[in-house]
Amino acid sequence: MSYREQKKYFEELRRFENKLSSSEKREYDMFLKRHKDDEDLDSLSFRKLEEFHNKYYINRERKPFIDPFEKRD
Repeated sequence: MSYREQKKYFEELRRFENKLSSSEKREYDMFLKRHKDDEDLDSLSFRKLEEFHNKYYINRERKPFIDPFEKRD
């Protein structure tokens, strides 16, 4: 539960704020206010933030770039 992890979760969840339900949004806003005040989240709050992250953030692997003008054998 470091500040760096906390910051990473908030940055990744920023895009999904509009998909949160009203109760989740209220909790998320509360966590965000605490984060902006430079407070560390306690273990329960951090666990809840991780749940939001696991629920909404999907880490997709990027496909390698294939150059369309490259000569192939």
